[in-house]
Amino acid sequence: MKHIYKITGMTCMGCRANMERMLNDIDEIKQAEVDLDKAEAVIEFDNHLSITELQDKLKKAGSHYQIHLNDKEALKYHKEKEKSKKDFKGNGVYYCPMFCEGDKTYDKPGDCPVCGMDLIEQPSSSKSVTYTCPMHSEIETDEPGNCPVCGMDLVPKQTKETSENTTYKKLLKKFKIALAFTFPIFLIAMADMIPENPLLKIMPLKYWNWVQFVFSLPVVFYAAWMFFERAWRSVRTWNLNMFTLIGIGAGAAWTFSVIALIFPGLFPGQFKTEEGTVHLYFEAATVILTLVLLGQLLEAKAHSKTNSAIKELMKLAPNSAVRIVDGQEQVISIDHIKKGDILKLKPGDKVPVDGELKKGNAYIDESAITGEPIPVEKKPGDKVSSGTINGNTSFLMEAEKVGSETLLSQIIKMVNNASRSRAPIQNMADKISAYFVPAVVFIAIITFIVWKFFGPEPSWVYAFVNAIAVLIIACPCALGLATPMSIMVGVGKGASSGILIKNAEALERMNKIDTLVIDKTGTVTFGRPSVEKVVSLSGLNEDEILSFIASINNNSEHPIGKATVEYAKNKGIKLQVIENFQAVAGKGVTGYMEGKNVGLGNEKLLKQYHINYPDEVRNEVLKYQNKGKTVSLFFIEKEIAGFVVIWDAIKETSIEAIKKLKEAGMEVIMLTGDNKNTARAVAEKLQLSGFKAECLPQDKLKEVEVLQNNGKKVAMAGDGINDAPALAKANVGIAMGTGTDVAIESADITLIKGDLKGIVKAKNLSNSVVKNIKQNLFFALLYNTIGVPVAAGILFPFFGLLLSPMIAALAMSFSSVSVISNALRLRSIRLD
Repeated sequence: MKHIYKITGMTCMGCRANMERMLNDIDEIKQAEVDLDKAEAVIEFDNHLSITELQDKLKKAGSHYQIHLNDKEALKYHKEKEKSKKDFKGNGVYYCPMFCEGDKTYDKPGDCPVCGMDLIEQPSSSKSVTYTCPMHSEIETDEPGNCPVCGMDLVPKQTKETSENTTYKKLLKKFKIALAFTFPIFLIAMADMIPENPLLKIMPLKYWNWVQFVFSLPVVFYAAWMFFERAWRSVRTWNLNMFTLIGIGAGAAWTFSVIALIFPGLFPGQFKTEEGTVHLYFEAATVILTLVLLGQLLEAKAHSKTNSAIKELMKLAPNSAVRIVDGQEQVISIDHIKKGDILKLKPGDKVPVDGELKKGNAYIDESAITGEPIPVEKKPGDKVSSGTINGNTSFLMEAEKVGSETLLSQIIKMVNNASRSRAPIQNMADKISAYFVPAVVFIAIITFIVWKFFGPEPSWVYAFVNAIAVLIIACPCALGLATPMSIMVGVGKGASSGILIKNAEALERMNKIDTLVIDKTGTVTFGRPSVEKVVSLSGLNEDEILSFIASINNNSEHPIGKATVEYAKNKGIKLQVIENFQAVAGKGVTGYMEGKNVGLGNEKLLKQYHINYPDEVRNEVLKYQNKGKTVSLFFIEKEIAGFVVIWDAIKETSIEAIKKLKEAGMEVIMLTGDNKNTARAVAEKLQLSGFKAECLPQDKLKEVEVLQNNGKKVAMAGDGINDAPALAKANVGIAMGTGTDVAIESADITLIKGDLKGIVKAKNLSNSVVKNIKQNLFFALLYNTIGVPVAAGILFPFFGLLLSPMIAALAMSFSSVSVISNALRLRSIRLD
């Protein structure tokens, strides 16, 4: 195929010859002819090049001429070529909505090899950006640059066709076709019930039967053929499922009708009409398939809502950002942001990546991440997270975490993983499902036999129709979907409320928790300690003692250590050099300063290093501890040189949350590394069920084990490295999102806000999800327990009622949709 391009920059025949030579030297071009008068090049390709690739090759060849797309045909080809790369920009991860193989994923769309359901695309946190020309919308590319047609700057355009939309559109098209051909078949069949059938005046019944056959072909072999493919695969692999029953039932009805149409003489008289033709079931087969197709269509629509929370989170990240380079503003794709970049946020902008505010002040709306509606004030030095929204001021920030490292990306990853995990309660449904399809087939066979030998005339017809109704009404999918749909929606609901759940098992276990163990610093308190007072007990003045305390804490990651360092810096105190620094878990820190052994910590640290602790010092310290304040003692060699008084305010939300948890019947116990006096004061203010002070990491672990051995179901909430062992051991570990990475990694649930109210929400969420799962399982079991016997004809001897296969198909289609719809109710529950 030849394409015509516009060329600018040619002024003479030498230019023309030079351009033609360079074009013909390109390997992918079969032949090129350049016309100077028209300023055009007619190019025939061996292997087509996009306009960008063609421009690059000419540039490398030394051309100073500009080549642009010119004719409509070339523009169309370019559009199709570029669009083919972008039509579907999914993240390449797909999973079965019934989780037949656990958390296994697939790298391309299709059907689940076990149950045959359409695979669902896992939402991705990546932001795929397409750039387009404002004047020529057909131009699309992955990179910013200039339009190859008019030279204008390309602008970002977000285009993404999700797999769910693709599946829905595909099913909608097939449903329309199925409906268009099924409706006439249904009218032909139903017309027989009208006195003096008007259709028979047009032509005899045997010809109308052929019309039904012809109209059924598009339904069976195009619109619904996938059901038979899935049925055959399920039998071949012996993963029997819903499609097995549909394939057998609808396939039997259609095949019977075709044989009866072609060879009517094979069938006894009771199968025949007054006209001598056999009763056909084209309308039953096509209506069944069309209704099942409708069910699949509604399911596809409902599935798109089950992970809506993830999709809403994905929308929080902007496509582009403003980067400051040499004082100039550059609009760049979010994918091009690098660590260390200085970004400018204007009023109303979304924060693109995680970082630190460098210049300016702001009020950041973090509600979509933490679930809290009140904007948070930020000043230089404060951290800002991707997906949050700037208020009405401008500020500069430095990018620290980009791409998959951002908080938003980690949230989406955790929610995706949790959504695909299996809850223990699902095991019951799996055991039932394993025997379900064979049992239904067996019941269908028994139904056929009973109606054949004990049913009224025409017994063959009754036997056949009722056996098909049994196969069609049974719905193993309702059982299979009962748990995963509730888990998926529940996990998404949690994420939108600031509760990140690592797996479905943790969400289910939270429902049974009766004892909550909590840390103090950063969990009950704000975790932002402030220095109230520095006391010198030696010949050194308070500033000198503060210098020593801040110097040894400068290497510590503990919140108390950071508080003393910040306090010293604000007072302009110069820090000393500390050698051989060592953090003693649960006790304090030690090191060498000017050749002397120094340390800062609690009473346990003093005992370990045999430090003299006079009673008068102990009594003075006790006064502060009884007020709920923390005191860290500083020693040089074997003598106490001073101490620092730390105050970490208790969160008002902690008091409110603990009250609600206790009202719900939970015991709340505090385990802290702080001293007994401080711990007692805090415990009394919070009205805790109990507390234990001076706990080392192993003590917290041991206490959790003791509670578990006493039959308690324990949840542990903490935020520090010393909490990690207990978090891992507890039935449910709950990490404060404001805490350390180690604590978060060890936990089953992470509270982004770092607030105990999140535990109340997590408990309520767990209760609601487990209740929803049980409702779904009950409905699925009840539906099949009632539906199968009714379809078999159990009501006929008493009430003369039989269930048409078409009604059975309608009931089956809506059973799965009902389960999904019930799961979707979790999106609207209140958690506080």
